[in-house]
Amino acid sequence: MPYKSNASLPDNVTHVLPKHAQDIYREAFNSAWDQYKSPSERRGNESREETAHKVAWSAVKHAYSKGDDDKWHPKK
Repeated sequence: MPYKSNASLPDNVTHVLPKHAQDIYREAFNSAWDQYKSPSERRGNESREETAHKVAWSAVKHAYSKGDDDKWHPKK
């Protein structure tokens, strides 16, 4: 279930991430969704959706970090 826009992302993404981080999340999720079609490409018994969400969060964490204020900020 790829996401067509940031508005369709899950609440736990849209309520905590800035717009640019949401773009990263959506693009990484959609790419992983396409890449991990086959169960043999996924880790253990994870669903395609679980795998795509993990990839998306990893992409966000590569570019953003959570600050002391509990908000996500771009890494320098």
